[in-house]
Amino acid sequence: MAFLPVIIVFLLYFSGIPIAYALFAASLVYFGIIDTSSPMDLILQKFITSTQSFPLLAIPFFVMAGSIMNYAGISTKLMSFAEVLTGHLPGGLAQVNVLLSMLMGGVSGSANADAAMQCKMLVPEMEKRGYSKAFSASITAASSAVTPVIPPGINLIVYALIAGVSVGKVFMAGYVPGIFMAVCLMLAVHIISKKRHYAPSRAKHATGKEILKQALDSIWALLFPFGIILGLRIGLFTPSEAGAVAVLYCTIVGTVCYHQLKLEHIPKILRETIQGTSSVILIIVAANVFGYYMSWERIPQMLTSLLLGITQNKYVMLMIINVLLLVLGMFLEGGAALIILAPLLCPVVSQLGVDLVHFGLICIVNIMIGGLTPPFGSMMFTCCSITGCELTEFIKECMPFIIALLIALIIVTYIPGLTMFIPNLLY
Repeated sequence: MAFLPVIIVFLLYFSGIPIAYALFAASLVYFGIIDTSSPMDLILQKFITSTQSFPLLAIPFFVMAGSIMNYAGISTKLMSFAEVLTGHLPGGLAQVNVLLSMLMGGVSGSANADAAMQCKMLVPEMEKRGYSKAFSASITAASSAVTPVIPPGINLIVYALIAGVSVGKVFMAGYVPGIFMAVCLMLAVHIISKKRHYAPSRAKHATGKEILKQALDSIWALLFPFGIILGLRIGLFTPSEAGAVAVLYCTIVGTVCYHQLKLEHIPKILRETIQGTSSVILIIVAANVFGYYMSWERIPQMLTSLLLGITQNKYVMLMIINVLLLVLGMFLEGGAALIILAPLLCPVVSQLGVDLVHFGLICIVNIMIGGLTPPFGSMMFTCCSITGCELTEFIKECMPFIIALLIALIIVTYIPGLTMFIPNLLY
């Protein structure tokens, strides 16, 4: 009976009920029927108090900043800069696609938002230049997996809150894995483009003068990530306050510098912010109550004992956890997988001496790969629905990129110094 709520969650989720409602229902079944020792008033208070967290303010602020960025012209400036840097390479526009996702990570932090934007902005142009629809959609989806790994990704904030680690350290830890994922994807694009003779989008390498000119033209968009890093490092603002600064910065840049942000965009921005924030917060609240049930039944401790009984070698354990996360990532939406599994797995790896900041990046890279795989890959469905690409064709074209990301995952997992280099340097 102690494990019945876990079974209920999976049954409801796979029957099509959103994960937040599945978690709510399972928690209410447990506290309302199985274990009635806790008064329902206390459980309802747990629902409410879960939202009373100052670090949670970072989520709506960064969601709003990402939305403002799309209307402010920042995305277009970043794309122009990306093309100057990589347009001369084989598969020029596909390389631009990857680099743009990396740059977008420092601004929006949302994989689905990045995938949707690039499907509308880059995929039609790629098709005009001879790229197949399936290839264009698959590289757009694969490159969007990089976006949430680079700060200010929402999953970075969620993990830091769940694991009880510094949001600033998790932010700093995201840069090297995110850049490394992008490099692996660009190498895969290079190999495929050479074989298929996909032409560069520029006739020749940009000169230093051209790069400098485009960098100056895109300077306000490029300064944003560096401003976040600097502000966090010198203590000018907390990660939550950084979100508010991001909103203000994007608004000023969009109106004063690029003159593209208009008053009529405000209702759309507010609507997108509310929609993006409410779904994340609802899942977090439901997961907190579900976590209360798991702590009550000592399920994390049981899982810790079970896994440590299999092996106490941290490298073998990380391999087991990677396989577990990759398999579950095929069936659970990324945010839901992180919220359910992180509280269970953190005690296990902590006992084996794995840094929880490093482990957070392992989890997030894992669940981003899950977003590309059937049957529930969110970026896969986003790109296929917008571009009209057949699912079978998408999966076939996406396989080389999934392999490239798996190589990045193995290196991130087993060379912790890469992930922890910037946090150790700054903190």
